[in-house]
Amino acid sequence: MNTSNNNIIEFIKDKLGELKEFIYKHLRIVLPIAVAVVALIVLIISLSAHNAKKAREAAEEAAALAEEEQQSQLNVESAVLSVPEVALEEDAYPAVNELMKKYFIAKASGDIDIVRSYNNNVDDTEAIRIEETAKYIESYENIKVYTKIGPAPGTYVAYVYYEEKFRDYDDSIPGLEAFYVCTDESGNLYINDGEESESVINYIREASLQDDVVDLNNEVASAYNNMLAENESLSLFLVDLTESIDTAVGESLAQSEVGTDTQTAEEETEEEPEEEEAEPTNTVTEVKTVRATTTVNIRSSDSETADKLGKANEGQEFTLIEERGNGWSEISYNNSSAFIKSEYLEEVSTETVVTVNNGNDADTTDNNTQTETASAANVSGTVTVKDNVRIRATASTEGEKVGTAYMGQKLDFIEKLANGWTKIRYNGQIAYVKSDYVE
Repeated sequence: MNTSNNNIIEFIKDKLGELKEFIYKHLRIVLPIAVAVVALIVLIISLSAHNAKKAREAAEEAAALAEEEQQSQLNVESAVLSVPEVALEEDAYPAVNELMKKYFIAKASGDIDIVRSYNNNVDDTEAIRIEETAKYIESYENIKVYTKIGPAPGTYVAYVYYEEKFRDYDDSIPGLEAFYVCTDESGNLYINDGEESESVINYIREASLQDDVVDLNNEVASAYNNMLAENESLSLFLVDLTESIDTAVGESLAQSEVGTDTQTAEEETEEEPEEEEAEPTNTVTEVKTVRATTTVNIRSSDSETADKLGKANEGQEFTLIEERGNGWSEISYNNSSAFIKSEYLEEVSTETVVTVNNGNDADTTDNNTQTETASAANVSGTVTVKDNVRIRATASTEGEKVGTAYMGQKLDFIEKLANGWTKIRYNGQIAYVKSDYVE
Protein backbone atom coordinates (compact mmCIF):
# COMPACT_ATOMS: atom_id res chain seq x y z
CA MET A 1 0.00 0.00 0.00
CA ASN A 2 2.84 2.37 0.89
CA THR A 3 4.65 1.45 -2.33
CA SER A 4 1.52 2.45 -4.35
CA ASN A 5 1.25 5.82 -2.61
CA ASN A 6 4.93 6.49 -3.16
CA ASN A 7 4.51 5.76 -6.86
CA ILE A 8 1.65 8.27 -7.13
CA ILE A 9 3.67 10.96 -5.34
CA GLU A 10 6.64 10.35 -7.60
CA PHE A 11 4.34 10.57 -10.66
CA ILE A 12 2.93 13.95 -9.52
CA LYS A 13 6.40 15.32 -8.86
CA ASP A 14 7.52 14.28 -12.35
CA LYS A 15 4.55 16.01 -13.95
CA LEU A 16 5.03 19.20 -11.94
CA GLY A 17 8.65 19.18 -12.95
CA GLU A 18 7.71 18.80 -16.59
CA LEU A 19 5.17 21.69 -16.24
CA LYS A 20 7.78 23.89 -14.58
CA GLU A 21 10.29 23.11 -17.34
CA PHE A 22 7.60 23.87 -19.98
CA ILE A 23 6.76 27.19 -18.41
CA TYR A 24 10.39 28.12 -18.12
CA LYS A 25 11.06 27.26 -21.75
CA HIS A 26 7.95 29.10 -22.98
CA LEU A 27 7.93 31.95 -20.46
CA ARG A 28 7.50 34.64 -23.14
CA ILE A 29 4.22 33.08 -24.20
CA VAL A 30 2.81 31.85 -20.90
CA LEU A 31 3.46 35.00 -18.86
CA PRO A 32 1.39 37.41 -21.07
CA ILE A 33 -1.46 34.88 -21.14
CA ALA A 34 -1.43 34.60 -17.34
CA VAL A 35 -1.37 38.36 -16.97
CA ALA A 36 -4.30 38.69 -19.41
CA VAL A 37 -6.33 36.09 -17.52
CA VAL A 38 -5.75 37.87 -14.22
CA ALA A 39 -6.66 41.23 -15.79
CA LEU A 40 -9.84 39.72 -17.24
CA ILE A 41 -10.87 38.37 -13.85
CA VAL A 42 -10.21 41.75 -12.21
CA LEU A 43 -12.23 43.51 -14.97
CA ILE A 44 -15.20 41.18 -14.53
CA ILE A 45 -15.20 41.75 -10.77
CA SER A 46 -14.94 45.54 -11.25
CA LEU A 47 -17.80 45.63 -13.76
CA SER A 48 -20.02 43.58 -11.46
CA ALA A 49 -19.33 45.91 -8.55
CA HIS A 50 -19.92 48.99 -10.75
CA ASN A 51 -23.23 47.63 -12.06
CA ALA A 52 -24.35 46.75 -8.54
CA LYS A 53 -23.55 50.30 -7.42
CA LYS A 54 -25.43 51.77 -10.40
CA ALA A 55 -28.44 49.57 -9.69
CA ARG A 56 -28.41 50.58 -6.02
CA GLU A 57 -28.14 54.26 -6.91
CA ALA A 58 -31.01 53.94 -9.43
CA ALA A 59 -33.22 52.25 -6.83
CA GLU A 60 -32.41 54.95 -4.27
CA GLU A 61 -33.20 57.69 -6.81
CA ALA A 62 -36.54 56.06 -7.73
CA ALA A 63 -37.48 55.79 -4.06
CA ALA A 64 -36.58 59.46 -3.51
CA LEU A 65 -38.68 60.54 -6.49
CA ALA A 66 -41.66 58.49 -5.24
CA GLU A 67 -41.37 60.06 -1.80
CA GLU A 68 -41.12 63.53 -3.33
CA GLU A 69 -44.23 62.92 -5.46
CA GLN A 70 -46.15 61.65 -2.45
CA GLN A 71 -45.15 64.70 -0.43
CA SER A 72 -46.16 66.93 -3.33
CA GLN A 73 -49.61 65.33 -3.36
CA LEU A 74 -49.91 65.83 0.41
CA ASN A 75 -48.93 69.47 0.00
CA VAL A 76 -51.60 69.97 -2.68
CA GLU A 77 -54.21 68.35 -0.49
CA SER A 78 -53.16 70.47 2.44
CA ALA A 79 -53.36 73.60 0.27
CA VAL A 80 -56.92 72.70 -0.77
CA LEU A 81 -58.02 72.37 2.86
CA SER A 82 -56.43 75.68 3.82
CA VAL A 83 -59.06 78.39 3.32
CA PRO A 84 -57.54 81.90 3.08
CA GLU A 85 -59.02 84.64 5.23
CA VAL A 86 -60.02 86.85 2.31
CA ALA A 87 -63.01 89.18 2.49
CA LEU A 88 -66.07 88.60 0.31
CA GLU A 89 -65.89 90.43 -3.02
CA GLU A 90 -69.09 91.87 -4.48
CA ASP A 91 -69.62 91.54 -8.25
CA ALA A 92 -65.86 91.19 -8.70
CA TYR A 93 -65.89 88.72 -11.61
CA PRO A 94 -68.05 89.68 -14.63
CA ALA A 95 -68.04 86.11 -16.01
CA VAL A 96 -69.37 84.72 -12.71
CA ASN A 97 -72.02 87.47 -12.55
CA GLU A 98 -73.13 86.67 -16.12
CA LEU A 99 -73.38 82.95 -15.36
CA MET A 100 -75.55 83.52 -12.31
CA LYS A 101 -77.88 85.98 -14.02
CA LYS A 102 -78.45 83.58 -16.92
CA TYR A 103 -78.97 80.69 -14.50
CA PHE A 104 -81.67 82.53 -12.52
CA ILE A 105 -83.38 83.73 -15.69
CA ALA A 106 -83.56 80.09 -16.82
CA LYS A 107 -84.95 79.04 -13.41
CA ALA A 108 -87.63 81.75 -13.52
CA SER A 109 -88.74 80.54 -16.96
CA GLY A 110 -88.63 76.87 -15.94
CA ASP A 111 -86.41 75.98 -18.92
CA ILE A 112 -84.70 72.83 -17.58
CA ASP A 113 -82.51 72.30 -20.65
CA ILE A 114 -80.90 75.72 -20.18
CA VAL A 115 -80.67 75.23 -16.41
CA ARG A 116 -78.81 71.97 -16.97
CA SER A 117 -76.45 73.64 -19.43
CA TYR A 118 -75.27 75.86 -16.56
CA ASN A 119 -75.52 73.33 -13.72
CA ASN A 120 -73.93 69.88 -14.07
CA ASN A 121 -76.06 68.04 -11.52
CA VAL A 122 -79.80 68.77 -11.68
CA ASP A 123 -81.61 65.50 -10.94
CA ASP A 124 -85.18 64.71 -11.97
CA THR A 125 -86.68 65.72 -8.61
CA GLU A 126 -84.97 69.13 -8.67
CA ALA A 127 -85.94 69.61 -12.32
CA ILE A 128 -89.63 69.03 -11.50
CA ARG A 129 -89.40 71.40 -8.54
CA ILE A 130 -87.88 74.16 -10.72
CA GLU A 131 -90.63 73.69 -13.33
CA GLU A 132 -93.39 73.82 -10.71
CA THR A 133 -91.90 76.83 -8.90
CA ALA A 134 -91.54 78.73 -12.19
CA LYS A 135 -95.32 78.71 -12.51
CA TYR A 136 -95.46 81.19 -9.61
CA ILE A 137 -92.25 83.17 -10.23
CA GLU A 138 -92.25 86.32 -12.31
CA SER A 139 -88.53 87.06 -12.05
CA TYR A 140 -85.41 87.20 -9.91
CA GLU A 141 -84.38 90.81 -9.39
CA ASN A 142 -81.46 92.79 -7.96
CA ILE A 143 -79.02 89.88 -8.24
CA LYS A 144 -75.70 90.42 -6.44
CA VAL A 145 -72.84 87.92 -6.50
CA TYR A 146 -70.44 87.68 -3.56
CA THR A 147 -67.39 85.49 -4.11
CA LYS A 148 -64.43 83.90 -2.41
CA ILE A 149 -61.58 82.29 -4.32
CA GLY A 150 -62.08 78.53 -4.70
CA PRO A 151 -59.68 75.69 -3.84
CA ALA A 152 -58.19 75.47 -7.36
CA PRO A 153 -57.38 77.95 -10.14
CA GLY A 154 -60.50 78.96 -12.07
CA THR A 155 -62.88 78.04 -9.21
CA TYR A 156 -65.03 80.24 -6.97
CA VAL A 157 -67.36 79.88 -4.01
CA ALA A 158 -70.24 82.19 -4.91
CA TYR A 159 -73.03 83.47 -2.65
CA VAL A 160 -75.85 84.89 -4.74
CA TYR A 161 -78.29 87.39 -3.25
CA TYR A 162 -81.55 87.90 -5.12
CA GLU A 163 -85.06 89.22 -4.66
CA GLU A 164 -87.75 86.79 -5.77
CA LYS A 165 -90.76 88.41 -7.44
CA PHE A 166 -93.95 86.34 -7.35
CA ARG A 167 -96.89 86.78 -9.65
CA ASP A 168 -99.77 88.69 -8.04
CA TYR A 169 -97.50 90.09 -5.31
CA ASP A 170 -95.94 93.54 -5.40
CA ASP A 171 -93.18 92.88 -2.87
CA SER A 172 -90.06 90.85 -3.70
CA ILE A 173 -88.71 88.29 -1.22
CA PRO A 174 -84.96 88.36 -0.39
CA GLY A 175 -82.98 85.14 -0.71
CA LEU A 176 -79.41 83.82 -0.67
CA GLU A 177 -77.91 80.69 -2.25
CA ALA A 178 -74.37 79.29 -2.33
CA PHE A 179 -72.71 77.77 -5.42
CA TYR A 180 -69.41 76.15 -6.35
CA VAL A 181 -68.34 77.58 -9.73
CA CYS A 182 -65.70 75.84 -11.89
CA THR A 183 -64.07 76.33 -15.30
CA ASP A 184 -64.33 73.58 -17.94
CA GLU A 185 -61.68 72.55 -20.49
CA SER A 186 -62.98 75.14 -22.95
CA GLY A 187 -62.62 77.94 -20.42
CA ASN A 188 -66.37 78.27 -19.76
CA LEU A 189 -67.76 78.65 -16.24
CA TYR A 190 -70.39 76.26 -14.88
CA ILE A 191 -72.08 75.47 -11.56
CA ASN A 192 -70.58 72.29 -10.12
CA ASP A 193 -73.27 70.70 -7.94
CA GLY A 194 -71.83 67.23 -8.53
CA GLU A 195 -68.55 67.75 -6.66
CA GLU A 196 -67.69 64.64 -4.61
CA SER A 197 -64.16 65.48 -3.43
CA GLU A 198 -64.19 65.54 0.37
CA SER A 199 -61.41 68.13 0.45
CA VAL A 200 -63.36 70.53 -1.80
CA ILE A 201 -66.55 70.02 0.20
CA ASN A 202 -64.62 70.79 3.38
CA TYR A 203 -63.15 73.89 1.75
CA ILE A 204 -66.59 75.23 0.82
CA ARG A 205 -67.92 74.43 4.29
CA GLU A 206 -65.04 76.25 5.98
CA ALA A 207 -65.38 79.25 3.66
CA SER A 208 -69.09 79.48 4.49
CA LEU A 209 -68.32 79.57 8.22
CA GLN A 210 -66.12 82.65 7.95
CA ASP A 211 -67.52 85.70 9.73
CA ASP A 212 -68.35 87.80 6.67
CA VAL A 213 -70.35 84.95 5.08
CA VAL A 214 -72.19 84.25 8.35
CA ASP A 215 -73.00 87.94 8.69
CA LEU A 216 -74.30 88.09 5.12
CA ASN A 217 -76.49 85.06 5.71
CA ASN A 218 -77.81 86.48 8.98
CA GLU A 219 -78.55 89.81 7.32
CA VAL A 220 -80.61 88.21 4.56
CA ALA A 221 -82.39 85.83 6.95
CA SER A 222 -83.24 88.71 9.27
CA ALA A 223 -84.65 90.80 6.40
CA TYR A 224 -86.68 87.82 5.20
CA ASN A 225 -88.13 87.04 8.63
CA ASN A 226 -88.91 90.68 9.38
CA MET A 227 -90.74 91.01 6.08
CA LEU A 228 -92.90 87.97 6.80
CA ALA A 229 -93.54 89.07 10.37
CA GLU A 230 -94.95 92.36 9.05
CA ASN A 231 -97.05 90.69 6.36
CA GLU A 232 -98.99 87.69 7.67
CA SER A 233 -100.84 87.12 4.40
CA LEU A 234 -97.53 86.87 2.54
CA SER A 235 -96.12 84.39 5.02
CA LEU A 236 -99.21 82.19 4.78
CA PHE A 237 -99.07 82.44 1.00
CA LEU A 238 -95.46 81.18 0.97
CA VAL A 239 -96.27 78.27 3.28
CA ASP A 240 -99.27 77.22 1.16
CA LEU A 241 -97.16 77.66 -1.98
CA THR A 242 -94.48 75.37 -0.60
CA GLU A 243 -97.01 72.67 0.22
CA SER A 244 -98.61 72.98 -3.24
CA ILE A 245 -95.23 72.61 -4.96
CA ASP A 246 -94.38 69.61 -2.77
CA THR A 247 -97.65 67.94 -3.72
CA ALA A 248 -97.09 68.61 -7.43
CA VAL A 249 -93.53 67.25 -7.28
CA GLY A 250 -94.71 64.12 -5.47
CA GLU A 251 -97.46 63.49 -8.02
CA SER A 252 -95.07 63.98 -10.96
CA LEU A 253 -92.53 61.59 -9.48
CA ALA A 254 -95.23 59.02 -8.81
CA GLN A 255 -96.45 59.22 -12.40
CA SER A 256 -92.93 58.89 -13.79
CA GLU A 257 -92.27 55.82 -11.65
CA VAL A 258 -95.47 54.12 -12.77
CA GLY A 259 -94.90 54.97 -16.45
CA THR A 260 -96.85 52.79 -18.87
CA ASP A 261 -96.76 49.71 -16.63
CA THR A 262 -99.92 49.69 -14.49
CA GLN A 263 -100.62 47.13 -11.84
CA THR A 264 -103.85 45.12 -11.68
CA ALA A 265 -106.30 45.70 -8.88
CA GLU A 266 -105.44 42.32 -7.38
CA GLU A 267 -101.74 43.28 -7.17
CA GLU A 268 -102.56 46.59 -5.54
CA THR A 269 -104.67 44.97 -2.80
CA GLU A 270 -102.05 42.56 -1.50
CA GLU A 271 -102.42 42.02 2.21
CA GLU A 272 -99.80 43.87 4.17
CA PRO A 273 -98.07 42.04 7.01
CA GLU A 274 -98.97 43.11 10.51
CA GLU A 275 -96.42 45.36 12.13
CA GLU A 276 -94.90 44.21 15.38
CA GLU A 277 -95.54 46.48 18.32
CA ALA A 278 -92.38 48.29 19.33
CA GLU A 279 -91.19 47.79 22.88
CA PRO A 280 -91.06 50.86 25.12
CA THR A 281 -87.62 52.40 25.54
CA ASN A 282 -86.30 55.00 27.95
CA THR A 283 -84.21 57.94 26.76
CA VAL A 284 -82.09 59.98 29.14
CA THR A 285 -81.16 63.55 28.27
CA GLU A 286 -79.65 66.51 30.14
CA VAL A 287 -81.27 69.94 30.33
CA LYS A 288 -78.91 72.74 31.38
CA THR A 289 -79.97 76.04 32.95
CA VAL A 290 -77.75 79.12 32.59
CA ARG A 291 -78.02 82.66 33.93
CA ALA A 292 -76.73 86.03 32.81
CA THR A 293 -73.79 87.41 34.77
CA THR A 294 -74.55 90.99 33.66
CA THR A 295 -77.03 92.91 31.51
CA VAL A 296 -76.55 91.72 27.94
CA ASN A 297 -78.34 91.88 24.57
CA ILE A 298 -80.39 88.92 23.35
CA ARG A 299 -80.08 88.55 19.57
CA SER A 300 -81.86 86.66 16.78
CA SER A 301 -78.69 84.87 15.59
CA ASP A 302 -75.08 84.30 16.61
CA SER A 303 -73.74 87.66 15.41
CA GLU A 304 -73.29 91.08 16.94
CA THR A 305 -75.03 92.59 13.91
CA ALA A 306 -78.14 90.41 14.32
CA ASP A 307 -81.44 91.93 15.46
CA LYS A 308 -81.86 92.62 19.18
CA LEU A 309 -84.79 90.66 20.60
CA GLY A 310 -84.42 92.02 24.12
CA LYS A 311 -82.09 92.33 27.10
CA ALA A 312 -81.16 89.76 29.72
CA ASN A 313 -80.86 91.17 33.21
CA GLU A 314 -78.15 90.04 35.60
CA GLY A 315 -79.29 86.82 37.29
CA GLN A 316 -81.98 86.03 34.70
CA GLU A 317 -82.07 82.30 33.90
CA PHE A 318 -82.57 80.49 30.57
CA THR A 319 -82.66 76.93 29.26
CA LEU A 320 -79.46 76.29 27.28
CA ILE A 321 -80.05 74.75 23.87
CA GLU A 322 -76.48 74.73 22.56
CA GLU A 323 -73.13 76.30 23.40
CA ARG A 324 -71.43 76.98 20.06
CA GLY A 325 -67.76 77.03 19.22
CA ASN A 326 -67.94 80.60 17.90
CA GLY A 327 -68.42 82.12 21.35
CA TRP A 328 -72.24 82.26 21.31
CA SER A 329 -74.86 80.25 23.21
CA GLU A 330 -78.32 79.39 21.89
CA ILE A 331 -81.03 79.68 24.54
CA SER A 332 -84.78 79.19 24.79
CA TYR A 333 -86.44 82.61 24.75
CA ASN A 334 -90.16 83.48 24.36
CA ASN A 335 -91.05 79.98 23.07
CA SER A 336 -88.35 80.21 20.41
CA SER A 337 -84.57 80.33 20.29
CA ALA A 338 -82.22 83.28 20.66
CA PHE A 339 -78.53 83.95 21.25
CA ILE A 340 -76.31 85.47 23.96
CA LYS A 341 -72.54 85.76 24.10
CA SER A 342 -71.29 82.72 26.07
CA GLU A 343 -68.89 84.85 28.15
CA TYR A 344 -71.88 86.54 29.81
CA LEU A 345 -73.51 83.27 30.93
CA GLU A 346 -72.76 80.81 33.70
CA GLU A 347 -74.18 77.35 34.30
CA VAL A 348 -76.68 77.07 37.15
CA SER A 349 -77.80 73.46 37.07
CA THR A 350 -78.10 70.34 34.96
CA GLU A 351 -81.30 68.29 35.12
CA THR A 352 -81.48 64.69 33.93
CA VAL A 353 -84.77 63.93 32.15
CA VAL A 354 -86.01 60.40 31.41
CA THR A 355 -88.46 60.05 28.51
CA VAL A 356 -90.48 56.91 27.78
CA ASN A 357 -90.91 56.15 24.08
CA ASN A 358 -93.93 53.89 23.61
CA GLY A 359 -93.08 53.19 19.96
CA ASN A 360 -96.51 54.36 18.73
CA ASP A 361 -96.95 55.33 15.07
CA ALA A 362 -96.64 59.09 14.66
CA ASP A 363 -99.90 59.28 12.72
CA THR A 364 -101.83 57.76 15.65
CA THR A 365 -102.90 60.27 18.27
CA ASP A 366 -101.60 59.24 21.69
CA ASN A 367 -102.90 61.29 24.58
CA ASN A 368 -99.73 60.87 26.61
CA THR A 369 -97.53 61.91 23.68
CA GLN A 370 -99.59 64.85 22.51
CA THR A 371 -99.82 66.37 26.02
CA GLU A 372 -96.13 65.89 26.80
CA THR A 373 -94.83 69.07 28.40
CA ALA A 374 -91.70 71.00 27.57
CA SER A 375 -89.85 69.83 30.69
CA ALA A 376 -90.48 66.15 29.87
CA ALA A 377 -89.76 66.32 26.14
CA ASN A 378 -86.71 64.45 24.90
CA VAL A 379 -84.98 67.53 23.47
CA SER A 380 -81.60 66.78 21.90
CA GLY A 381 -80.49 70.03 20.28
CA THR A 382 -82.25 72.05 17.62
CA VAL A 383 -83.03 71.99 13.93
CA THR A 384 -82.94 75.00 11.61
CA VAL A 385 -85.86 75.72 9.28
CA LYS A 386 -84.67 75.85 5.64
CA ASP A 387 -87.94 77.19 4.24
CA ASN A 388 -91.32 78.27 5.62
CA VAL A 389 -93.28 75.27 6.80
CA ARG A 390 -96.45 74.44 8.69
CA ILE A 391 -96.17 73.01 12.19
CA ARG A 392 -98.78 70.31 12.76
CA ALA A 393 -100.20 68.43 15.73
CA THR A 394 -99.64 65.04 14.08
CA ALA A 395 -97.19 63.74 11.49
CA SER A 396 -99.55 64.15 8.57
CA THR A 397 -100.48 66.83 6.07
CA GLU A 398 -104.04 66.35 7.36
CA GLY A 399 -102.94 67.10 10.91
CA GLU A 400 -104.15 70.19 12.74
CA LYS A 401 -102.09 73.31 11.99
CA VAL A 402 -100.63 74.64 15.24
CA GLY A 403 -98.24 77.22 13.85
CA THR A 404 -95.82 78.30 11.13
CA ALA A 405 -92.01 78.09 11.20
CA TYR A 406 -90.00 80.54 9.12
CA MET A 407 -86.66 80.18 7.34
CA GLY A 408 -83.75 80.42 9.77
CA GLN A 409 -85.89 79.76 12.85
CA LYS A 410 -84.60 77.23 15.39
CA LEU A 411 -86.90 74.47 16.66
CA ASP A 412 -86.30 72.13 19.61
CA PHE A 413 -85.49 68.75 18.05
CA ILE A 414 -86.79 65.51 19.56
CA GLU A 415 -86.72 62.81 16.88
CA LYS A 416 -86.54 62.29 13.11
CA LEU A 417 -89.20 59.81 12.03
CA ALA A 418 -88.92 57.26 9.22
CA ASN A 419 -92.10 58.56 7.55
CA GLY A 420 -90.53 61.87 6.49
CA TRP A 421 -91.56 63.94 9.53
CA THR A 422 -89.52 65.43 12.37
CA LYS A 423 -90.82 65.49 15.93
CA ILE A 424 -90.22 68.80 17.72
CA ARG A 425 -91.14 70.74 20.86
CA TYR A 426 -93.22 73.81 20.03
CA ASN A 427 -94.80 76.13 22.58
CA GLY A 428 -94.39 73.49 25.28
CA GLN A 429 -96.13 70.75 23.29
CA ILE A 430 -95.13 67.97 20.91
CA ALA A 431 -95.55 68.88 17.23
CA TYR A 432 -94.29 67.85 13.80
CA VAL A 433 -92.76 69.40 10.67
CA LYS A 434 -91.77 67.85 7.34
CA SER A 435 -88.16 66.68 7.55
CA ASP A 436 -87.34 68.16 4.12
CA TYR A 437 -87.69 71.65 5.55
CA VAL A 438 -85.37 71.41 8.55
CA GLU A 439 -81.70 70.57 9.01
